[in-house]
Amino acid sequence: MLIFQLAIILLASKIAGEVSVKLGQPSVLGKLLIGILLGPSVLGLVNNTDILNELSQIGVILLMFIAGLETDVDEFKRTGKASTLVGIGGIIVPFALGYAGGIVLGLPQIEAVFLGLLLSATSVSISVQALKELGKMKTREGTTILGAAVIDDVLVIIALAFVMSFAGGDVNLGMVIVKKFIFFAVAILLSWKVVPWVLRRFAPLRVTEAVISAGLIICFVFAYMAEYAGVAAIIGAYIAGVAISLTSFKHEVFEKVETIGYSIFVPVFFTSIGVTAEFIGITENIGLIIGLSFVAIVTKLAGSALGAKLSGFGWQSSFGIGAAMVSRGEVALIIAAMGLEANLLNKQMFASVIVVVLITTIVTPLLMKLFFKEKAAASDDRQTINE
Repeated sequence: MLIFQLAIILLASKIAGEVSVKLGQPSVLGKLLIGILLGPSVLGLVNNTDILNELSQIGVILLMFIAGLETDVDEFKRTGKASTLVGIGGIIVPFALGYAGGIVLGLPQIEAVFLGLLLSATSVSISVQALKELGKMKTREGTTILGAAVIDDVLVIIALAFVMSFAGGDVNLGMVIVKKFIFFAVAILLSWKVVPWVLRRFAPLRVTEAVISAGLIICFVFAYMAEYAGVAAIIGAYIAGVAISLTSFKHEVFEKVETIGYSIFVPVFFTSIGVTAEFIGITENIGLIIGLSFVAIVTKLAGSALGAKLSGFGWQSSFGIGAAMVSRGEVALIIAAMGLEANLLNKQMFASVIVVVLITTIVTPLLMKLFFKEKAAASDDRQTINE
């Protein structure tokens, strides 16, 4: 059954992506929507299984690994201030209004704080694909978005640990911070010394695709380390990609991993997001879902855009960056599951949040296309005037 489902996913995602491009939208939007159509909520051709989830996890890890391989490290250094402001702005505004929304809904203080943190999360795995399709991956905007996502993830997880400790969870805040510090310290050390050494050692081996295997080993080890330290696995994969991008093996690893990723694992990731959608009971909570979706989209867009503007970007680029930070993705889903387990989210709120996460994911490529397209059009107009 899995083999047949994979065949359906690959066929449908490629066709849906092509249709989306013909309609003037990023292909990733079509892939997300076709997942909803294929899933249990509509046609029921593809079911959300553990194996599919694992394949999806590999897909998002490879996607962020590829993003790291494409990162310009010099540009990354230059955008450090911008990434910090975007990341912080994208946390403060959603948190404040999310907390206020929780109070309005009558939630206890601790639950309102948790809702604010949940809405502060971000995941740029969808944005990465949109950036690639819009030709913005290697620009200052693209690098700022990726850096801001790392900062956002770390700060939100630390704040989450703080809240969970007050909620009676068995959480040691000091240990959480220490584990993250150790992860980044070890990751930097490995990137500097060990990664190049491993690639050089594998290169002469008389086995098939030794260098590519070495690159994937590094990617998966970094992803595991990040997850173990409480940082999202995609952050570890991204750092691994950046580390390899500094070596002479960058292009070889990139070309082969891109082929592996986009031929099967990445399409499964995009489509599985829609497959996991459940719309049972949505009508009873439609008001709550609309309200939370509005807050989730507007606050992240405005907060991150303000941070980008303060760091020197124009308004069009700022809103493009803000749009890329809107998707909550798998990071918010993990936090929501933690909240349900710790009784910081009731089942009604949890079900609504899942739909909100899906909505933010679908809206993100649309908003990015809108703002970055407008910027490109404005640049073309200025060029025409100058000529």
